[in-house]
Amino acid sequence: MNEALLRSLTPSVLGILVRRGADFAAAEDAVQDALVEAVRVWPDGPPKDPKGWLVTVAWRRFLDATRADASRRRREHLVDEEPAPGPAPAVDDTLQLYFLCAHPSLTPSSAVALTLRAVGGLTTRQIAQAYLVPEATMAQRISRAKRTVSRVRFDQPGDVATVLRVLYLVFNEGYSGDVDLAAEAIRLTRQLATAIDHPEVAGLLALMLLHHARRAGRTAPDGSLVPLAEQDRGRWDTESIAEGIEILQTALARDRLGEFQAQAAIAALHADAPTAEETDWVQIVEWYDELTRLTDSPVVRLNRAVAVGEADGPRAGLAALAALDDSLPRHAAVAAYLHERDGDLTTAARLYAEAAHKAPNLAERDHLTRQAARLNARR
Repeated sequence: MNEALLRSLTPSVLGILVRRGADFAAAEDAVQDALVEAVRVWPDGPPKDPKGWLVTVAWRRFLDATRADASRRRREHLVDEEPAPGPAPAVDDTLQLYFLCAHPSLTPSSAVALTLRAVGGLTTRQIAQAYLVPEATMAQRISRAKRTVSRVRFDQPGDVATVLRVLYLVFNEGYSGDVDLAAEAIRLTRQLATAIDHPEVAGLLALMLLHHARRAGRTAPDGSLVPLAEQDRGRWDTESIAEGIEILQTALARDRLGEFQAQAAIAALHADAPTAEETDWVQIVEWYDELTRLTDSPVVRLNRAVAVGEADGPRAGLAALAALDDSLPRHAAVAAYLHERDGDLTTAARLYAEAAHKAPNLAERDHLTRQAARLNARR
């Protein structure tokens, strides 16, 4: 069973059902039923037109559910509209669905969560980790969002800022594991940049390209993580770096700075440095100051502490870190790194082990565990 194929077809099938009159929540349920049916029957003989098959089955499931609740007149009307089996139109509805999920009736956080679940293909657990909330809390948030959008018409799509945040979260999930998901986020952001003249759209596209350009160097042949300073820069995609920097420079020239442009500027400084030692950390700190002003995010302040530690020394970095809540994700890992640079190997080893225990994924946990073991062996 080609799960990647099913996932890639889901947004388009969902969009077709919504255009044909299904409310979003009912359409999503119908598509999920069709996917389950595909998993059951396709191994015996996949259809020649998988998308058309899914549309037909999902539409019939939607009709069945509607008949259970609607009046006779409404049922008969929907039966007349049932599409005949056959090839589905080759229309990419994914970006449109991103905007529909960002409906004004939803809070931005609920809109992002709903889109990630319904269109982005992320699990509730993955979304909860991205938002740093318990999985049960996120499940309730998504359920409330579904109930809300099921009662409204999709004639007021959401704003660009919410859609950009969703695209970035989808990209980050793909960047940490599923490469296809990251590539899909880049593709959709390119579409959006073509359709909308907005400096933050350009900033996000530049940021994605600059991060994605380093993908080949982020892991060793055995799958272990390679820190930025140790990556083989010869494996980076120089064409994507050049494109990302060009897009960023054009956006910055418009003098309408936003958080994605500031993040892209930081990524550009890393990507443009011939070696780790030649990284312009002073300028990176300045960009983190801008980003802090724009977002006031504790995660940004955490990353800024690392940059301060590189620019002004580890003790300056530790002083910046001391102002932050130590329960912040990856706080222990940053503290460990700065203590190691300051020569306190005992504290650094303890903090690496603590960070490994809190790591959000296996690759990061293994990396931090090796760091702790390395320092313990030196003591």
